[in-house]
Amino acid sequence: MKSSSSSTGFSHLDATGNARMVDVGAKPDSVRVAVAVGRLTCDPTTIRQLRLQALPKGDVLTVAKIAGVQAAKATSTLIPLCHPLALTAMEIEFKIETDGIVVKATARTTGKTGVEMEALTAVSVTALTLYDMCKAVDKGMSIGGIRVVEKHKS
Repeated sequence: MKSSSSSTGFSHLDATGNARMVDVGAKPDSVRVAVAVGRLTCDPTTIRQLRLQALPKGDVLTVAKIAGVQAAKATSTLIPLCHPLALTAMEIEFKIETDGIVVKATARTTGKTGVEMEALTAVSVTALTLYDMCKAVDKGMSIGGIRVVEKHKS
C-alpha cells in the first residue's frame, strides 16, 4: 500500500490535491518512539526563583509536566489530520540551565503510525505552561528550538 498520492507526492493530499487523513489500516503495529526538545529562554533571576520554588504560581515544573502529558494525549484534536493514538508512555524531562529550561518529551505507543506530533505537542505546551507560570516575573522570555531529535520503530 502506497501512503502518498502519486500525483501530489504528499501523503495528506489526495490525487486532486484535497486534504485527507492517511489510511494506515494496512500497516502492521510496531513500537513507536519519538523524542522532541525545545527551550524556554529566560532571565537568570527567574531560574533562581524557580530553583527556590519562589515563583508566584507555585510548583512550575510539576504543573508544566502535567500540561505536556495532557497535551500529548489531545494531539489529534489539535492537529486536524493527525491520527488519534493510544500512548503507552509520555515522559517530560527538564534540564535547568542558567538562562533557561530545556524541555524534552518522549512519546511511546504500539500502533500503525508514529508519535512525533505527540512529542512535539508535549514540548510546545510544556514550554507554553512554563511561560505562563513565569510571566509575572519575566516579561522577556522566549520559546524556541522545538524539534524532533529522535524517532524509531521496532
